[in-house]
Amino acid sequence: MANREFNVLFLCTGNSARSIMAECAMNRWGKGKFKAFSAGSHPSGAVHPTTLQLLNELNYETRRLRSKSWDEFARPDSPPLDFVFTVCDRAAAERCPVWPGQPITAHWGAEDPASFVGSDEAKRRFFLRIYTELENRIKIFTSLPFDSLDRFALERRVREIGTVKLPNDK
Repeated sequence: MANREFNVLFLCTGNSARSIMAECAMNRWGKGKFKAFSAGSHPSGAVHPTTLQLLNELNYETRRLRSKSWDEFARPDSPPLDFVFTVCDRAAAERCPVWPGQPITAHWGAEDPASFVGSDEAKRRFFLRIYTELENRIKIFTSLPFDSLDRFALERRVREIGTVKLPNDK
């Protein structure tokens, strides 16, 4: 599995917050080794404004981000996927398309920031918390010794990463 770029798809229902944040974080922390995409089973049609605000604050380029259907990645001409991670429980429970490339899959569930109710500042802090949780998982993932792991070991490790949470006081 060495010396090539891996394609990673992050899935959520609406593709407006968590999966978009994970796509950005993976493209930052995995640059040169991973190419990330995101999609939704029922895309909302727009990236959540607080997602865009947070990503801009974190110096991400956001102009090309969009909410899109997972069908875009299930076509025969789609990039072959190496990894597919669901980041919301609803998407994890849905019947997924058949992905080109027979990717390794795992559930990396995180709370839904788009459904958070509170002041603008409280909402921003919650979005940041979810981003940080996903970013921590991505940093662990990108540091795995891919050269020395067989598929079975890699599947086990990516599933374990999905259980990593932030302490409640963050």
